[in-house]
Amino acid sequence: MEEANQMTDIRRTVRERYAGIAQKGSGCCSQSSCGEGRESDSLRIGYTLEDLGEVPEGADLGLGCGTPLLCADVREGMTVLDLGSGAGFDAFLAARKVGKGGRVIGVDMTPEMIAKARDNARKAKADNVEFRLGEIENLPVADRSVDVVISNCVLNLSPDKPRVLAETFRVLKPGGRIAISDVVARTGLPEEIRRDPELYAGCMGGAETIGRLEGILNEIGFEEVRITPRDESRSFISSWAPGTDIALWVVSAMIEGKKPEL
Repeated sequence: MEEANQMTDIRRTVRERYAGIAQKGSGCCSQSSCGEGRESDSLRIGYTLEDLGEVPEGADLGLGCGTPLLCADVREGMTVLDLGSGAGFDAFLAARKVGKGGRVIGVDMTPEMIAKARDNARKAKADNVEFRLGEIENLPVADRSVDVVISNCVLNLSPDKPRVLAETFRVLKPGGRIAISDVVARTGLPEEIRRDPELYAGCMGGAETIGRLEGILNEIGFEEVRITPRDESRSFISSWAPGTDIALWVVSAMIEGKKPEL
């Protein structure tokens, strides 16, 4: 019962935080003010000026920790699922890659984010993108219907990561892949970090260790599992919680894996 209540509290805290960001129209996956501006925040985590120019205004809220599309191998005609799609930044970039014959589905548990993303899609006349309200632990997506799953700094926010990754496996077609940019723990996090609601909602307190994530992915059945830390992320992670040593504990990483072929 205590664990269930804790999960509920975490989801409520995360939902309230990102509802506020959606309503404000800008923000970042941190406690900092993002004073350098949207463009510099996005560029320093791997996006390009071309990326920024391809999405509707208001789609990039500065919430990520690295672009998953660098490793996603998204191609024409594919169906792509974006976990925790926010205002639609990565979903719109993926939509450019899949073309008119492809499809992108964004799932987010925050109604305010879904409303913002749908409004952005209307403005951009992006007919190959749709946004669905739902929790990533219980994806509103059919079995074996997705070629690639992407996500950007969202898995760490879930209190039930094995469930999220099992759901991801379920919706992937045989041979489908995941490309998840996320924050991972260098080692087990101290309890004071894990129990801090601001650090959890700020993409730090819920980070899982690389070894634990590899174990979960392998146990679920993923092949070609690879988790690659980005040591250069220390500089921007430090800005997420000024005055703390959080960058000694967590790092941005690319998480990859493949669902076996039939």
